[in-house]
Amino acid sequence: MISFEYLITQVSGLQREELEHWIANEWILPDGSPEGYLFREIDVARVRLIRELRYEMEVNEAAVPIILSLLDQLYDLRRRVKGKR
Repeated sequence: MISFEYLITQVSGLQREELEHWIANEWILPDGSPEGYLFREIDVARVRLIRELRYEMEVNEAAVPIILSLLDQLYDLRRRVKGKR
């Protein structure tokens, strides 16, 4: 697990306010509290995905939670199908 500060240094162009906004919108669900968030590897991957959606693919903010929800559903379904084999 990594800290808030370390995550900001590891993701190119990531701003503190931006990450706080994504947490407030529940796009990222770190462990801990605002005084000491801890991020798992999956959180870091999600931060990178959101940055890519917003800045490389130019997806507007209103569409991001829809895309994240659809991806979450897809991965959940894949996990369940894999478990039935």
